[in-house]
Amino acid sequence: MVGFFRGTATAMITPFAKDGTVNFGAFGKMIDFQIENGTDALVILGTTGEPATMTEAEKEEVMRFSVQKVAGRAKIVFGSGSNNTAHAVEASKKAEALGADGLLVVTPYYNKCTQNGIYEYYRAIAEAVHIPIICYNVPPRTGVNILPATMEKIASLPNIAGVKEACGNMEQICETARRIRGKCDLYSGDDNLNLPILAVGGAGLISVASNIIPRETKQLYDFVQAGDLASANAVQDRMLPVIDAMFLEVNPIPAKAAADMIGLEGGAPRAPLTELEPAHKEQMRQILTQFGLHVIA
Repeated sequence: MVGFFRGTATAMITPFAKDGTVNFGAFGKMIDFQIENGTDALVILGTTGEPATMTEAEKEEVMRFSVQKVAGRAKIVFGSGSNNTAHAVEASKKAEALGADGLLVVTPYYNKCTQNGIYEYYRAIAEAVHIPIICYNVPPRTGVNILPATMEKIASLPNIAGVKEACGNMEQICETARRIRGKCDLYSGDDNLNLPILAVGGAGLISVASNIIPRETKQLYDFVQAGDLASANAVQDRMLPVIDAMFLEVNPIPAKAAADMIGLEGGAPRAPLTELEPAHKEQMRQILTQFGLHVIA
């Protein structure tokens, strides 16, 4: 299927309070900040949201809160992938029941299944739910890679809406784009490659940096859609230092620190992740200030 969403989506931070619980006050402000700055979809409980260290009860509470807070103002996509197909199926069914517009389903990780195993994983999930599914290909984290021929096969499943590509290989991404064109959509999952992926026909992007700079992220998309690549390049050039800063350490450590610095209360990540190192904090402050953001912390 094509057309589930076009535009920009933010891979949302889950802010935690000092006592370790989810800070729903801060999360609500983040949701409003995104929608007010033009973000089209919110990806919640993806990698950036730290679901790996959250309980099932916490994740359900976050989903219920998100649906109520967004109230139809943007599309909501919940992460529901797992290295256990049965668990991914149940998580996907729960997300659908709680009001998700769509699902972001990362490939099975650690187990390192075959290409056929990847297809069967997505087939099982697609047959269990009725809402759109975005496959998530991020081999540096998962250890497996959805090859273009496999993604073409997955795209034949009725409710596969697209693939979030973060393999980092533009040659592979172009081949995937060729094979799935007209069958499902391509989304950028790598902020550094947002512009080239949009240029080869990407329907949109799912961004970490847009936690901090959602308006500029949307501007980039809009310029590409208007065919104004000169302006798109200018926006991307301006954004790149901030994008690079989001990966000074493993995601979402830098994004949460940056959110704190601009008053969004990102909070500390959960162990085993640690807070941004002092030298990187100073670097982050300089980059955000140079971009023109008001740094308060």
